[in-house]
Formats: sequence, structure tokens, C-alpha cells
Amino acid sequence: MQKAKMGVLLIATGRFYHLGEETPQGSYHQRKTQEVQEYVEAMRDFCTPVGLGRPAYTREDLAEALSLFQREQVDCVFAAFLSWTEDFLWVRFLRDIGPVPVLYALRVRKSIDFRDTVEETDFTEFLSAGGLVGTLEGSGSVGRFQPEMLETAVGTLPQLMEKAKAFCAAAAIRSRLRQSVFGLLASYNEVMWSTYVDPYALFQKVGPELRFLSVATLAQEVERVPEDQVKRACGILRERYPMLPDVDEAKFEASVRASIALENTGRNVGADMLVLNDVDPVLLTELGLRPGFIPTPVGGDVPVVPEGDIGGGLAVYILRELTGKPVSFIEPFHMDLPNNCFAGGHAGPNDYTDPAGSVMIARDVRFAKTAYKNAGAPFAWYLIPPGRKTMLHISQKDGSFKMACGLVDALPAKHFITSYSHGLFRPVGQDMPTFFHKLIQEGVTQHYAVVEGDCTAELEVLAKLMSFSFLRL
Repeated sequence: MQKAKMGVLLIATGRFYHLGEETPQGSYHQRKTQEVQEYVEAMRDFCTPVGLGRPAYTREDLAEALSLFQREQVDCVFAAFLSWTEDFLWVRFLRDIGPVPVLYALRVRKSIDFRDTVEETDFTEFLSAGGLVGTLEGSGSVGRFQPEMLETAVGTLPQLMEKAKAFCAAAAIRSRLRQSVFGLLASYNEVMWSTYVDPYALFQKVGPELRFLSVATLAQEVERVPEDQVKRACGILRERYPMLPDVDEAKFEASVRASIALENTGRNVGADMLVLNDVDPVLLTELGLRPGFIPTPVGGDVPVVPEGDIGGGLAVYILRELTGKPVSFIEPFHMDLPNNCFAGGHAGPNDYTDPAGSVMIARDVRFAKTAYKNAGAPFAWYLIPPGRKTMLHISQKDGSFKMACGLVDALPAKHFITSYSHGLFRPVGQDMPTFFHKLIQEGVTQHYAVVEGDCTAELEVLAKLMSFSFLRL
């Protein structure tokens, strides 16, 4: 995954440039240049820093930095005063930077390395340590300009870098969303109106362009899938996962073929995410099944979510981009109070590729008794592995969007819900009635994305950058 680009603007004053030139610690300029290098080296751990490589002193420096940020298409900018300095650079930056996320930071020194200011070296160090003065001065202009995507941070260098890491990751997701394409095949789910979103608002306020795909296009793509590709994918799946004895071989191949065709359909229109209404009667009539092996072992580059839920697809896409890990699509089924957990999962296509999970190739029993030509065609029956997970919901609210996220622990379990990828979960730090009451009060839908690890800090920043309402569970 390509590293995010973070612009770096570190402001200093030419008035102090030559102070301390004859001292062992060097001049103000040398000390500030060293500090710039400390910032840049610390940032390389999580992003590609883009900046002057030196303090910014003049209007020409600022113009060069702004031009560099624009040319490199940075995802965000890290800005800080290295000491007190005139604010003419800062106000021009606020005026001219445009709609780019900015993290305005104050570095707190772990210690002050002088006793008094009698000697020039100590006086220079006293002035060098005055970032608080400059930051307070600059905050006045922040209050006047009120940039929508500016966040603040105060702390030691490691603390600032921790904040910058989350900020940069969120800003990079914002950039990717603005260049992304979602495909909807073929419609919203007409029995779940709360999952509907306005496609124009999705483009305007989130970023993805929505392309509407037809079942006919998918059906044509199914016919184009080469037989050898189907055989190869089926062979890989058989080697990786056990197959239950009641699986029909021809229907297995049909499911794999449809899965490859679905990925091809998305790839053909440049889709970064496919939202499939997998219970659409037209789809089931034409294909006779719902594709059950997404991601395919011969593709895997186009994620898919079921039930026509674009908000759910957005949640999966964001977590996938943030972590680079497989993301599950679930709905909570019921609370198990005696065991202090809830069951959750979902039928239809689901990412089953986490090697820590448990997968079997099993019949889709839910449709096994229907009249569809491939009724009961198999799918990757996936048990979500144990561990700490981030659970994320996104849906539309008042023309904008809402985000709700929290931490859950997936518990050890065995396959127990037929025809559903599933798992057992326990909310972290609260009981289940409280956890779900918060969601019901907020007003959500039943769909959530789940991924390994804690992404809540990045998601909270992303919500602010995109003007989403945000609920931390």
C-alpha cells in the first residue's frame, strides 16, 4: 500500500537567524534546521514527508512550500512554529492552502536545557524553545479563518507523531475516497429502506462516483469466463479449504464462475468497491445463485458487500484501506446474556481470506430449496477469528453521513450458523444492552464492517475531516 504524503511546514524567524553562531551549540538557524530533520525522520516511519527540508523564513519559502504541496498532491499538512516568529507566513498559509487537512502542532520539550540567559548560547536556546509563543500567536488567526479541516495537537515529539500518524492515515483515506468509484449492482435493497443513500450526496460529501451496473452485464460476463480459469480457481479453493460432502460439483463451479465474473464486471468499470444486491430476484433468476467466493483466488482486487448497502460498502472500503486486512460484513443477530456476547455475521459474499479464520466450502442452505437453477450453490462458510476488532457503521443522516464505531472482542467459537459467515463478539468495556442502546438511540442500520485491530483514533479524525457525525461506542 502506497504511503500517505504529509506536507511539512515548520516556521521560524529570520530575526534570530544568526544568533549563537559562535557558540558550541550552533546558531539559531542550525538548531532549527536540526529540529526540522528530527521531525522529518520521525515522520518517515508512517508517511512520505514532503517539505523544504529546512525552516520556512520568508514569503518565498512559503510560496515554494505551497507549490511543492500542490505538485506532490499531499494528503495533509503538518504545521508548527519552531519558536516565536512573525505570523505573516502563517496567515498567508491559512489563506492560500485551500481545502487540505492541516494538523497544527505544538511540540513540548522534555526538558529546558538552560538555567539563565546571561550567555548567548543560553539566550539562543531560550528563544529556540519559544514554540509556545508562536503557536499561541498563530492560534488567533486559526480562530479568524476557521479552516474546516484543521486539527490541533500538543505534546512531546513522540506524542505528536502518534497524533500525526492517525491524522495522516485519515487524510489519505479522504484523498482516496475522492478518487474512488463504487459500483452498484443492480439496485438498493427495496426491503431495507434505511440503507438507502443519495448518490449525489455520496459524491459531493464523501467522494466516490457511483456507477450503476446491470444483471445483464454480469450475466454476459459469466459467459466470458474461461473454463481453465474456473478450474484453476476451484482447484486452489479445494486445496485451501475442506469441502462438505453434500456440495454439488457443478454448482461449485457455477458459484466460482459467477464470483470471477462479478470481479471482472467491477474491474471493467474501474470500480474500487462493488455493492451487490445479492437477494435481488432478477439476479437470482438469471444466475441461479449468489456468488459465494469473493475475493476469488484468481483476482481479489475488487471487494464486494451484499444487500445493496452503500453505507456498508463505504465502511468496508475505509477499513480495508486503513488496515490492508480482510474486512467482514456483519449484522448483529441476538444477544447471549449468559455468555455475555452477541452473535453476528451475514449471508452472501464476505471476505473469508484472513488466514486466522476458519473456512469450509458449504452449501448455501438458505436457498437450497428454491427453484433457482443453481439452488444451494456453495460459498465460503467463514468463521471470524478471535481477537480485538474495530466495528464500524456508516449511513446517511440529514443529507450528510454518520459514523459509529467501537471495539469488540471476537471470541473463540465453532461454525454454528449455517449459510452465514459469522462469529461471536463481546463489546469492550461495556455490557451489551448499553452498547446496542447507544446505536438504537443514534439511529443506524443493521450493517457493520469488522476488522482486526483498533482503528478508532483514525476513524474519529476521518469523521471530523469529512464532517460526518461521529459516535464512539
